[in-house]
Amino acid sequence: MIKALLLIAHGSRNKEANEDLIHLAKRLVSTELQIVEPSYLELAEPEIETAGDTCVAKGAQLVIMVPYFLSAGIHVRKDLIESLELLSKKYPAVQFKLAGHLGPHPLLETIIRERINEALR
Repeated sequence: MIKALLLIAHGSRNKEANEDLIHLAKRLVSTELQIVEPSYLELAEPEIETAGDTCVAKGAQLVIMVPYFLSAGIHVRKDLIESLELLSKKYPAVQFKLAGHLGPHPLLETIIRERINEALR
């Protein structure tokens, strides 16, 4: 089964702010995830549907949608579910799964402590 990762960030009018996700996508390509596409909810391209189209065009049979969001606001609770439903209807032969957002992950506490220590140096 060909698996794809569809990374989803909010998006910004500032091009440099969007480049973080592009660099992360490049680092996440692996033998298990040959297809990794960055996408944005709004304000930047490619939008989620377009990046989902790209995953399918590259042969993905399973697309894992990972929200690059810290909290479960309206985008995570509503907008991303709508994107999942849209892509699932558009490509019924492809399985789309929405992963959890980053916020509740325990490693974030470790990262925050690292940032505090960096600031104190």
